[in-house]
Amino acid sequence: WKIELRIMDKHHIVTCTAPVNIAVIKYWGKRNEDLILPINSSLSVTLHQDQLKTTTTVATSKSFEQDQIWLNGKEEDITHPRLQACLREIQRLARKRRKDGSSGLDSAGLPHKVHICSVNNFPTAAGLASSAAGFACLVFSLARVYGVEGELSAIARQGSGSACRSMYGGFVQWIMGQKSDGKDSIAQQVAPETHWPELRILVLVASAERKPIGSTSGMQTSVETSCLLKHRADVVVPGRMEEMIQAVRNKDFPVFAELTMKDSNQFHATCLDTYPPIFYLNSVSQMVINLVHRYNSFYKETRAAYSFDAGPNAVIFTLAQHIPELVGVIQHFISFFPPESNGEDFFKIVLCYYYLLQVGPGPCFVEDSTQHLLSSDGLPLKTA
Repeated sequence: WKIELRIMDKHHIVTCTAPVNIAVIKYWGKRNEDLILPINSSLSVTLHQDQLKTTTTVATSKSFEQDQIWLNGKEEDITHPRLQACLREIQRLARKRRKDGSSGLDSAGLPHKVHICSVNNFPTAAGLASSAAGFACLVFSLARVYGVEGELSAIARQGSGSACRSMYGGFVQWIMGQKSDGKDSIAQQVAPETHWPELRILVLVASAERKPIGSTSGMQTSVETSCLLKHRADVVVPGRMEEMIQAVRNKDFPVFAELTMKDSNQFHATCLDTYPPIFYLNSVSQMVINLVHRYNSFYKETRAAYSFDAGPNAVIFTLAQHIPELVGVIQHFISFFPPESNGEDFFKIVLCYYYLLQVGPGPCFVEDSTQHLLSSDGLPLKTA
């Protein structure tokens, strides 16, 4: 029994981590809801995992009676269609690999039930790309436990569109693709995480609350009602993608920054053009936008850029040499508005926190077995 358990632990329990990514050319709108195929390409920056990451443990065992999943300490419905799409595709590839005779012991767990435990170390569903990190981590972990290799971003995409970009580190583009089956809708690395070491990212958390309108329903309404969204996808984004890729490769911060801010603004303009309109930004978000423009105007050069996903939390890009002053400016901005005289939003930003990050790597395999989130009997550990 002890020998059998060790074999299961070695080959059929795996823990991995995956990063958050921040899109600088935004994805908003699908041409196929089931396969999660986008109406435009997008480009993102992968954030370092030292502060923001998802950790996932996957285990298979013949002793498990049913498939189960726990997210942030709570058991969730493993029959969710997007979860099942990822699990089904990884298991299909594992069966194919075994049939082709190229698999080892990793696929021996195929007939067995699977237990999954996943934890984010940052607010879930508050516009910090938690689903991207979560599904990237899930797919990467499942691939490791079943011995599946090769291109995995198209599988992660079926869980959450932007998850495909979290399958790589550095600067990543999600190519929208043209095929109806989605096989050409994949992520590709534009530049590795070592490419631009001076780039820094500040994540300002003005609200850790769940956003009122989720991305899935929001973008579906935008596709159905926004004329601006179609113009953006067909006319604006193709050229902007080329410019952004060139700016990244040249490490041209002023161009990178301007494109980032313009694209963020246009994304939120499409949300306003949606009927009924969608409001992801709050008054704090608008103040941060004004602050960044005033900061750049003061120096008569672009030293900082903001970007907002589907939520009120600001992501600010800058270079390392500007961080001490920029952080000071932001802290002064916060203290300038007493919470009692400026309403609930300013009270939140006084209590907010920020992350200071660099560009980081893609998903990582955790070799230390003490970091598993599941015990040897397949149940979540209390520390999870």
